[in-house]
Amino acid sequence: MNPIAQLEPAAVWEHFQTLCDIPRPSKHEEALRDYLNGWAQLRGLATHIDAAGNLIIRKPATPGFENRAGVVLQGHLDMVCQANSGTEHDFFKDPIRPVLKDGWLIAENTTLGADNGIGVALALAVLASETLQHGPVEALFTLDEEAGMGGALGLEPGLLQGRYLINIDTEEWGEFYMGCAGGVDANVRRDYAQEAVPAGFAVREIAVRGLTGGHSGADIHLGRGNANKILVRLLRELERETDLRLAGLKGGTARNALSREAFAIVAYPEADEAKIGAAIDQFQALMRFELAGVDEGVTVVRAPAEAGRVMARDDQRAILSALHAAPHGVKRMSQRVEGVVETSNNLGVVVIGEGKVFANMMVRSLLDSGTWMLAREVESLFALAGFAVEMEGGYPGWAPNPDSKLLDVFRDVYRREYGKEAGVKVIHAGLECGIIGAKYPGMDMVSFGPDIRGAHAPGERVNVESVGRVWDLLRHVLVAIPEA
Repeated sequence: MNPIAQLEPAAVWEHFQTLCDIPRPSKHEEALRDYLNGWAQLRGLATHIDAAGNLIIRKPATPGFENRAGVVLQGHLDMVCQANSGTEHDFFKDPIRPVLKDGWLIAENTTLGADNGIGVALALAVLASETLQHGPVEALFTLDEEAGMGGALGLEPGLLQGRYLINIDTEEWGEFYMGCAGGVDANVRRDYAQEAVPAGFAVREIAVRGLTGGHSGADIHLGRGNANKILVRLLRELERETDLRLAGLKGGTARNALSREAFAIVAYPEADEAKIGAAIDQFQALMRFELAGVDEGVTVVRAPAEAGRVMARDDQRAILSALHAAPHGVKRMSQRVEGVVETSNNLGVVVIGEGKVFANMMVRSLLDSGTWMLAREVESLFALAGFAVEMEGGYPGWAPNPDSKLLDVFRDVYRREYGKEAGVKVIHAGLECGIIGAKYPGMDMVSFGPDIRGAHAPGERVNVESVGRVWDLLRHVLVAIPEA
């Protein structure tokens, strides 16, 4: 039986089912967007697709609410696509098939797409409802959020009519977000010389697996392992043990996801086989000790492999040194917001092969100056090793507004419904609010959402009960929106 079909509120989950059925990788959301555009038009709702491909759907106010201020419900259509090794899943063709476990809807071997499919489904439920009371509503569904914020960056000024924007893209029920980090992608490239594998050398694959992964912003402070950093660290250690030669390396799948797996093809003298095996076993034990409590399931193994050419020694020394020294993790904690990461970097993707190196990092900070401070440090480091460095897709953070009337509405409704205070937070992750706010100065914004765990990694899950609570709160907030 389809687990989604039995969930409540059905008004929300039926739309999430649609989002599971229609593939929507970043930069490939057109099929879903066009479906939703047609869906809205069949219901007599006005729609607009802007030059960036974002979809806007407008629903008039219900009788008696015509004088209320307009509200924009905002979410992104794309999802991060990751699967465990050995899982046969084509994210461009196959639907997501989740299961229900202990009150959580979970995708066991892939990402679920609750980030941000649940937010989109909640907005669609508002658009579809014939009983909700609300003022003028717009739904803004952006593209390409997970791969560079392309939709929000391309959003045209002047299209949105609402005064208030509700972003439904955070992952902690009972917490309202009033600020977020900005960021920029750091892409580095370099060529290298190759030579034949020396005679008498064994060729092996070394694999780092078993890490949890996660969101490179929201989870960066948890101390989880990064497979790229672990593997490069091991290779540098093995260079001390033997004449190690690197033939290729591949690790990570997205700049905004913590790398769970990484693989290197190496060669070393056959006579050193036992010594290398012992060194790898010792290194695995060390990693399990260092990552105890967060990623003790890490494995480091070697297996026979094939290679015809390896990297020249001088290039190998420069490239591995740069990757080894590359910053990863928390750079600085906020001095303004207690317990929140201010600045960080994620070494998300590394690919080495066929004479070329590419690495993709994501720098984040609550301060725009902090983003560029760390980005320039990354640039300087890799430039010293002969890399070409490109900064791409920079976007601003969302500065908190302590006088937010929308936040007051959310807090008042939550207090009335639950008899306690909601949390108010700033998140070290990229929400589209900062970009949209720069294009629509004065727009009052709040972000909230249900409990989601493991976003951007296989095993992503959403708490079913919290989705119902978000739906209830959203309905009450729409009723409480003040007059224009």
